[in-house]
Amino acid sequence: MKERDLIAAIQDRTVVAANPSLLYGIGDDCAVTRKDGIDVLLYSIDTLVESVHFDPAFHPPELLGKKAVSVNVSDIAAMGGDPQFLLFSLGLPTGFDEQWVLRLSDGVAEACNQYDCTLIGGDTVASPGGINMSLCVIGEMVADQVLYRHGAREGDIVYVSGPIGRAAAGLELFKHDQGGRDRFADLYQAHLDPHARVDLGKRLAASGIVHAMMDLSDGLATDLAHLCTQSNLGAVVYQDQLPDDPLLTEAAELLRRDSLPWMISGGEDYELLFTVAPRATKKLQEVVAKTGDLLYPVGTMTTEKGVTLIQNDAHQQQRETPIAFCGFDHFSKR
Repeated sequence: MKERDLIAAIQDRTVVAANPSLLYGIGDDCAVTRKDGIDVLLYSIDTLVESVHFDPAFHPPELLGKKAVSVNVSDIAAMGGDPQFLLFSLGLPTGFDEQWVLRLSDGVAEACNQYDCTLIGGDTVASPGGINMSLCVIGEMVADQVLYRHGAREGDIVYVSGPIGRAAAGLELFKHDQGGRDRFADLYQAHLDPHARVDLGKRLAASGIVHAMMDLSDGLATDLAHLCTQSNLGAVVYQDQLPDDPLLTEAAELLRRDSLPWMISGGEDYELLFTVAPRATKKLQEVVAKTGDLLYPVGTMTTEKGVTLIQNDAHQQQRETPIAFCGFDHFSKR
C-alpha cells in the first residue's frame, strides 16, 4: 500500500461530525477550523524519525531542532497563515545523550523565536528504536484568505518560490561523504536547516490572485500531483523552465548523477508551489517586487489528468514523460 492510499483509507474510515466549526479536514497541508467571524485556526502535525528523516551522525542537534519546527511551520505557510503555537512530542532511546537533547531543545527554541510562535506543551517518552519527534503546529489567519490545494484552474501558471532539488543534493553529498563543505555550503544547508516561507505565503494569500498553494515536501512531481488531484486537473512541467542552479549541476557532476531527479522528486525543498492565472502575472511581480523573492514559472495546469514532464532532446524534439507521484513515499519499495 502506498502512502497516499493509506491516507485515503484512513480518511474513508473517519467519521466527520457535523461540526460547524470544521471548515476543512483531511486532504490539505492543514486542517482548518473557525475561530470567530473573521479568523480561522490552522492545524498540522509532522513526525521526524531517525534513519528516515535525519541521521544524527551528520545532523547537528541544534539544526535538527530548528528543522523539526520549520517543516511544520511550512504547512502553515502553505495555507498563507501565521504560526502561533507548537506542541512537541519527543521519543528517546535508553541512555540518551543529555547534552545532545539540550542542544536539540535549543534549536527548537531558536526556531520558535524565528517564526514568532510559542512552544506550549508536548510529551517525552522512551523509544526502543532510535530518536523520533512529532510536532503539532497551530496557526491563524483571515478566513477568506486561506489558500487550499483544490483551487487551481485550467490554464493557471504553476510557480515555485525558489530553487528546488538542493536539499536532496545536500543529502546525497552527506551520504557519500564528499568534500567541498564550503563550496556546497548552500546545498548542505538546504538539507540541514530549511526555512519555511511564512512571509511570502502571507503576501501571496493577501494578494487575492493565487488560486491554489501547498509546500514542496515530497518533491515537485508528487506534490504537484496532489494539487492536481485536489483540483481535479492535470499539469505539464517544462524542464527548460525549472530553476537554473549551477551549484546543483556541479554537485551532480561530482557525484556522477543527473540533477533532474533531485529537482523533480528529491523532496524537502519547503518552497511554495502555487498557481496563478496568466493575466495576473504583472500583479504577482508587484507582490514580490520589494522583497527580492524569485518566483519560477515551471508549468501549466491542464484538463488532461496526471503530471507530465516536457523535455527537449538534442534535436529539439519534445519528449513527454508521466511523473505524477514519483517523489518520496514512505511505503514504496525502495
